[in-house]
Amino acid sequence: MSGPSHRFLSWLLPVFPVARVAYLRLVVYAFVVIDVVYLHHDGFYHGWADPIWYRPLIMGELLHLPAASVALVMVLKWGCVLAALAALTGRAPRILGWTVAVLWIWYQYVAFSYGKVDHDRADFVIALLILPTAGLAHLNDERRSQAAGFALRLIQIMAIATYFLSAVAKVRFGGWEWVNSATMVRAVVRRGTPWAQWLLEVPWTLHYFQWFILAAEFLSPLIFLVNEKWRRRMVAGWFLFHAMTYAAITIAFWPHLVMMLAFLPLEEYARRARSWIARWRGGRGRRAAELP
Repeated sequence: MSGPSHRFLSWLLPVFPVARVAYLRLVVYAFVVIDVVYLHHDGFYHGWADPIWYRPLIMGELLHLPAASVALVMVLKWGCVLAALAALTGRAPRILGWTVAVLWIWYQYVAFSYGKVDHDRADFVIALLILPTAGLAHLNDERRSQAAGFALRLIQIMAIATYFLSAVAKVRFGGWEWVNSATMVRAVVRRGTPWAQWLLEVPWTLHYFQWFILAAEFLSPLIFLVNEKWRRRMVAGWFLFHAMTYAAITIAFWPHLVMMLAFLPLEEYARRARSWIARWRGGRGRRAAELP
């Protein structure tokens, strides 16, 4: 195998800690429960919608999926919650993981077959489908494997593709006027919070921010070319960007933010947290023993 091909395969199939997959699964399946129960209710409401409004997406046409019904959305919603809670135990990762994937994806399909499709859930779909392939993974697992590395790498690729393709879509459908018009001003007028209203008094800041967003999205693949320290800084920068966006116009891409955790050494952070808690408890114990 030639040098470039070997380097590409080594990059695509890295050897990552298995425990990192276990921690990411924990966050993913916990988010599934939160998302279905608290965040995203469109799919549930469509169970009562008139089937005349149903417009099947490509997936529905290929699989001949029916319009939503009350019974269907009940099964999808609560079946998804129960399967995700079971998957949180770490047992039967493939069976339970793919069960969660099928139910959650179908539930999202019901939500998006009656209106707009949210692009922030595409990488989460891939995560639900690919995470079960890593097999058994425990929080204290000391192993490293290519299966874990491939799952995490594919999620990373999809997370960054969400940014990059978002920039492509802005230019393709909105043209360069997307960055030279009042795009952000309109967003702040429509859904701006008190924290963002002052920006309307200095609209040039919103204009430049549009260019900043587009540049950041087009340059997002650079995260694969920098070292680990800068990779973590870039992830922190993206989280800060989303926090600012939510504070300004209450828009948050929750599933996508979960996927960005695939770039971080979650098992290392958990180990540090356990060590800090142990020291804190030890310090409290010593202070209590010193009391008269």
